[in-house]
Amino acid sequence: MVKPIVKDVLFLGRKSEKADKNDIQVITDLRDTLAANREGCIGMAANMIGYSKRIIIAASELGDIVMVNPVIVSRSGRYETEEGCLSLVGVRKTTRFTNIEVRYLDENFTARKGKFSGLIAQVIQHECDHLEGILI
Repeated sequence: MVKPIVKDVLFLGRKSEKADKNDIQVITDLRDTLAANREGCIGMAANMIGYSKRIIIAASELGDIVMVNPVIVSRSGRYETEEGCLSLVGVRKTTRFTNIEVRYLDENFTARKGKFSGLIAQVIQHECDHLEGILI
C-alpha cells in the first residue's frame, strides 16, 4: 500500500526498533511507496512512511534492494556532499563515504553481507541515518 511521507521531525528523530518476520507488510509498503515516488526518490526508510522499524529500501541498477536491520560495518573514501529528502524541505550538507560494507537481512530474512560504492552507497548511508533518528 502506498503510504504518505512522514514529515514530523520528532517521529523521524527517534531511533527505529529492530524488525522481524512480523514486519513483512512494512517491506511491501516501502516497495509500493518508493514506486509511487520514483521520480523524486531513490531510497526510503520505514520511518519515512510511519513505521519505526529498521528496514530500508534503495533503488539500484539491478532493482530495489531491501535491507532489514542493516549495519554498516566498514566505510572508506570520506567526502562532503549535499542531499535532499522527501521528509524534509530543501537540501543539506552531509558527510558520506564512497565505499561501504553492510550486514543485513534480505526481504526473505536471509543474512547477507554486501559491498556498495558510489550513489547506492550514499543512498544506503542516508537511509541508515534515518534508522538512527539522524536527519540531514
